[in-house]
Amino acid sequence: MDRFVSHFTARLDAKGRVSIPAAFRAVLARDGYEGLFLHPSLDSRALDAGGNGLLKEIDGLIANLAPFSDEKDHFSTALYGLSEVLKVDPEGRVQLTESLKSHAKIADAVSFVGLGHKFRIWEPESFRAHLEDARRRVKDLKAELGGGHRPGSEQGVRER
Repeated sequence: MDRFVSHFTARLDAKGRVSIPAAFRAVLARDGYEGLFLHPSLDSRALDAGGNGLLKEIDGLIANLAPFSDEKDHFSTALYGLSEVLKVDPEGRVQLTESLKSHAKIADAVSFVGLGHKFRIWEPESFRAHLEDARRRVKDLKAELGGGHRPGSEQGVRER
C-alpha cells in the first residue's frame, strides 16, 4: 500500500513523543522521505503530515500561482514558513513541537488519520467532531446527488 489509510490513536509519552503508526511509517519509508514533514492545516485545528507526496502537492499548488503575487506569498508562508521537519527516532517516534501542539490543541494524545497522499494529526476529540461533521456532509451530498443509485437498479439489486 502506498497510501495513508485508516486511523489510529496514540498517547504521547512523558517526554512528549508519539509513535507514528507502523502502517504510516511503511508508507513514509517507501516514499523515501527522511523524517516527517508537517505543517499546521490551513482549514482545521490539525497538522498535515507526510513526505515527498505531500511536498509535491504543495510545490504544484505554489508553482501554479502567479510569481510575486500575494497569493503565492501567503501560501508559501503558510505551507513552508510554518512547516517543520521532525526526525523519526529508531522506535518510530517523533516529538511534536510546542507550536504544532498548540495549533492542534494537542495535550496528551493524538489521532493519526490517513488521507491518501498525506495524513492528519488531530487531538482525538477534535477528530471525532470533525468525523461526525464529515459524515453528515457526505450524507447530505449523497442525497443532493440522488442517493448514488444507478438508473435501472433497485438499490443495487437487479431482478433477473
